[in-house]
Amino acid sequence: MRRTLFILLVAVLGTGILVSLGVWQVQRLQWKEAMLAQIDAQMAGEPIPLDAALDPKVIQFQPVTVTGAFTGKAAHVLTTAPGLGAAYRIVEVFETGSRRILVDRGVVPAEDKDSVPLTPEPQTITGVLRFPEEIDSFTPAPDLDANIWLARDTAQMSEHLGTDYVFVILTASENDAGVRPLPVDTSAIPNNHLQYAITWFSLAFLWSAMSLYFLWRTRPSAGS
Repeated sequence: MRRTLFILLVAVLGTGILVSLGVWQVQRLQWKEAMLAQIDAQMAGEPIPLDAALDPKVIQFQPVTVTGAFTGKAAHVLTTAPGLGAAYRIVEVFETGSRRILVDRGVVPAEDKDSVPLTPEPQTITGVLRFPEEIDSFTPAPDLDANIWLARDTAQMSEHLGTDYVFVILTASENDAGVRPLPVDTSAIPNNHLQYAITWFSLAFLWSAMSLYFLWRTRPSAGS
């Protein structure tokens, strides 16, 4: 009898913990979906001047406009792009008069990374204010001699290129110089909470099923 009660207690506690973790992930999923919807709505809004998106507080994912000129000094980020295969993002220094910022202009085929035409004339560009930090402990360091980066890293790029800590992903310009802007959306923001919830609920089902099976196997035999 004591053994049966102990097994029931373990079954109930284990199942309860696993179900609560699944419910927590469902709540996290609802929060993440609301946040992504808010970001999508914000990026669909009208652009504002860059300075207004930086002061008094930084507004990430805010569409902005800024007038200045590209300097030709850029970092090349190895990536892939639809229709191009291997490609390079061109992250170029853009001078506004009061700021030096980073602008992700888009992609070019891998073989064209060193032949992007210079566009030093003043122009107004439109983009989205973001601060990509795509590196982790497994990301190889950039090859600065060959100017090949394997991920966008706002902090390291701004230090290497001598700019302010400001990163704009271009969506429209007056002269694209053959560089193709990539769509800016929320697809790169992880949202795995549904998979996590399914995992926890599946484990709860397995835990309860195994507990019931163990109770059945250890039940007192007839006449004992």
